[in-house]
Amino acid sequence: MINSNNLTNTSDRLFRRLALLTVVVIYLLILVGGIVRSTGSGMGCPDWPKCFGQWVPPTDVSQLPPNYQEIYSHRGYANTSFNVVKTWTEYLNRLLGVFTGFFIFLTFLASLRYRKHDFPVTALSFLAFILVGVQGWLGAVVVSSVLTPWIITLHMLLAIVIVGMLLYVTARTYAAHVQIATIQNKANLNRWLAISTLLLLAQVLLGTQVREAVDHIGGQIGEQARQLWVENLGLSFYIHRSFSLLVFGAQLYWLIKFKTQKTNTGVIALLANWVIVLLGVEIITGAIMAYFAIPTFLQPVHLTLAIVALGIQFVLLLLLNKEYLFPARRYAGVKSGEAV
Repeated sequence: MINSNNLTNTSDRLFRRLALLTVVVIYLLILVGGIVRSTGSGMGCPDWPKCFGQWVPPTDVSQLPPNYQEIYSHRGYANTSFNVVKTWTEYLNRLLGVFTGFFIFLTFLASLRYRKHDFPVTALSFLAFILVGVQGWLGAVVVSSVLTPWIITLHMLLAIVIVGMLLYVTARTYAAHVQIATIQNKANLNRWLAISTLLLLAQVLLGTQVREAVDHIGGQIGEQARQLWVENLGLSFYIHRSFSLLVFGAQLYWLIKFKTQKTNTGVIALLANWVIVLLGVEIITGAIMAYFAIPTFLQPVHLTLAIVALGIQFVLLLLLNKEYLFPARRYAGVKSGEAV
């Protein structure tokens, strides 16, 4: 006889794995989007959704009309020659975007089993699917606006929102299978976790301002004078650089307070350790970029590390406060589980 509880647990595990896999795919898309931006490949395809009017991009300039520069002059091609690497970098970014859309749709389909007993899981999964459509439209706006920096930033921030929704529904379905060990002075610990999370979010937003400044200075000075970019970035860069130490210190202080009240075991301790590692690597990559003329390959890595750390920090908040954020009825009958 088939045990309905086993089927439910299996379905829960499948949904969580699919949702987490979708989050990983979105992080990969953010990384690739950062590569597109740092390599100047955003206009590698000057139209959308096609690329040079073709569903499969050209691999050689001979496959384009002789007057292609005149045709796409309004997209910045008047004095720009076809670059196959930039074209295919942007095209692969678009393909990954479509692939991500399929994953989010599958996550929504898998969430339908929750529509009666935990409707927010289905509702947020559906909203994430709608927002990925908006994200596709924003991608078209990015191209039509010829890479307006604030639109590119909005494009990236919307991806963070979608990640947050998927992480929430994953944590919501996972929370029923874990127990929070007794933590002394939990209110104070929560306060410091919230502060460190807000500081990290502020740092990410400051980073978007610096990224826009990099795009602006790079356009003005050019690649040949890349070593002069940092000294021309202005106040936002210096605030961002110094603020990183405050962000790291706040997270380290929170982790120390947590470990003094709880043994170093469980999911929360593991995730908190990972945030420290990611922030440490983040500071190192930031220092390398500051002192070595902002290497192109490090820009997308720096961005992605920050967003992954922010996502983990969000999950920490959710799990530590699961009794307030998630329905109590989901924990009825949970007598054992992993201590977090």
